Amino acid sequence: QVQLVESGGSLVQPGESLRLTCAASATIFRIYTMGWYRQAPGKQRELVATISTVGSPNYADSVKGRFTISRDNAKNTLYLQMDSLKLEDTAVYYCNTASENWYWGQGTQVTVSS
Repeated sequence: QVQLVESGGSLVQPGESLRLTCAASATIFRIYTMGWYRQAPGKQRELVATISTVGSPNYADSVKGRFTISRDNAKNTLYLQMDSLKLEDTAVYYCNTASENWYWGQGTQVTVSS
């Protein structure tokens, strides 16, 4: 079973940026379309961005133009660059395959607050 470790979350002000990292424990990472998900308090987990095995991204409308997903298959690592952060981006962020094939990691907390 692949282990996923998310990191990079922090407390930031609106308009600031963060870069999240997800490290996968196995090279099988590279054959999956990967995704970043988030779960805000009292809400269901939602998919915010995906990236194909060859680097083609897709974004939820709520983050389009502000977030950039990328991957480094040589390092089994997924990234999420988050710019122009808004209060509503506050959530715990997780990574997984686009089909949620693997166990969830612990996530990383992103708090946007003035």
